[in-house]
Amino acid sequence: MANHQSAKKRIRQIEKRRLHNRYYAKTTRNAVKELRGTSEKEAAQDLLPKVTSMLDKLAKRNIIHKNKAANLKSKLASHVNKL
Repeated sequence: MANHQSAKKRIRQIEKRRLHNRYYAKTTRNAVKELRGTSEKEAAQDLLPKVTSMLDKLAKRNIIHKNKAANLKSKLASHVNKL
């Protein structure tokens, strides 16, 4: 276990950041799932910019890889256009 004060503080910070990142990643995954399950074009078009923004924020903060965000955005846009 950590003996130094700075190491203990770092452990607290990492745990707090992990929970924060996990919350936003889970929220985004739920939004993606909701968009994929939508069968109405109007609702999907309203939801797409919000989900795209969420994915961009996760990629910017390195919670997910930028290529994964790009792939998800592409697939979701394709899904919305097919409706």
